[in-house]
Amino acid sequence: MTDPVTVWHRHAGSAVLLDGFHALKHAVRFGAEVPVAVTADRAAALALADELAPDVRDALAALLTEVPHGTYASFVPRPHPTAVAALAVRPSRESIMTRLAHTPRTAPVVVLDNPRNLGNAGAVIRLAAGFGATGVVTTGTVDPWHPTVVRGGAGLHFATAVERLTADELPSGPMFALDPEGDDLRGVELPDDAVLAFGSERTGLSPELRARADHLLSLPMRPQVSSYNLATSVAMTLYHWSLGAPR
Repeated sequence: MTDPVTVWHRHAGSAVLLDGFHALKHAVRFGAEVPVAVTADRAAALALADELAPDVRDALAALLTEVPHGTYASFVPRPHPTAVAALAVRPSRESIMTRLAHTPRTAPVVVLDNPRNLGNAGAVIRLAAGFGATGVVTTGTVDPWHPTVVRGGAGLHFATAVERLTADELPSGPMFALDPEGDDLRGVELPDDAVLAFGSERTGLSPELRARADHLLSLPMRPQVSSYNLATSVAMTLYHWSLGAPR
């Protein structure tokens, strides 16, 4: 049996860190390639699998190797309560671009325009996976596969297509951009091939995406309330899409 420490160090420079049981569970469930997975308490991890993920319990049992807690802790920025960590192979840019470009789309693509908060970006990816969105793409400097984003997304990057793109590389389709000056979302039907663009938490939409947008939409909001959290805005918009025609 190959030493898990050796395998970990071999892949650590290029692989995606799966921090905690739930991140590993989701990655395995959605087909990630996981070359190494460790835990400081194998019995506890498999008990969680029995309770929360029986569909992938056997796969997790085959992957997980127990190591001393100090060894586990050396692999992660801070120990997770489940004492589980793994490395997964990041999907190639080419494969993700193929998924994003495939038409006809049956669900929107979410665009985060220059997001700044890594936790918010992870929460959006988790939401998008839950709604079955085609993908989540970011513009700007933040890598959506950063370990903090993956932690916030609970490993659900592997359930959708996640990539950083320039404005010129965004998938085709009518772009609906969220903006306070836009039309009320409740009066608009969002098509399955929509590109849903959300501005950054601090500065809103960039001029490039605002100019490209086919439609500007606003979320219902009580007067004197300045804004919603980014993940909340995405959730409201995807939920509206999921309802179909406006009511």
